[in-house]
Amino acid sequence: MNSIITSVPINSYILLCTTLFCIGVMGVLLRRNVIIIFMSVELMLNSVNLLFTAFSAYSSNPAGQIFVFFVMVVAAAEIAIGLAIVVMIHRNTKTVDVNEWSKLKG
Repeated sequence: MNSIITSVPINSYILLCTTLFCIGVMGVLLRRNVIIIFMSVELMLNSVNLLFTAFSAYSSNPAGQIFVFFVMVVAAAEIAIGLAIVVMIHRNTKTVDVNEWSKLKG
C-alpha cells in the first residue's frame, strides 16, 4: 500500500488537495443552502485528510494517519450537531436558505 501512494509524486497530491479545498471554500462562500455548505466543509476536511495521509506515507510516519482519525471524529460530531440544528430551524422557517434565517434574529 505504501508503494502505491509513494509512486505518485507528492506534487500531484498537493495539487489535488488544493483544488478540492478551493472547491470547498467556493461552495461555502457562494452557496446559501445549508446542506451544500455542510458538504463543502466536509470536502475541505477530506482534502486536508488526504494531504495528511500522503505526507504521512511519504515520511513513513504514522502520526499523520492518526491525526486523520481524530479529524474524522470531530467532523462526524460537527455534522451530527449541525444537522440537528438545521432540522430544528427548518421546522420553524420551512427553508434551508441561510438568507431566510436572518428573520430569526428579531
